[in-house]
Amino acid sequence: MAKRKVETSKQGVAVPIKWYIPDNIITRFASNMVIQTMESEFKISFFEIKPEILLPPSETLPKEVRAECVASIIVTADRLPKFIEVLQTQLNLYNSAKNTNK
Repeated sequence: MAKRKVETSKQGVAVPIKWYIPDNIITRFASNMVIQTMESEFKISFFEIKPEILLPPSETLPKEVRAECVASIIVTADRLPKFIEVLQTQLNLYNSAKNTNK
């Protein structure tokens, strides 16, 4: 489990974070997301598209597809650049590993 130190309170005391993921947390698949800007935060909602099951396959396409919200988080504007940086780093590592395995 990765540990990181975080400063707390105005005194700037560094306290290690012990990451914990409960056994009952549900990991969901997200194929889409919506980001809404609020006053000084961003609301990020993740959605999973669940198309209708049509038996037998029909030539008539559905008029709409339901996207179910599976998670929604609010991130401060100050913190969002760090989240983006971490995501970009992980994507770069993934792409490097993928290209190495070719």
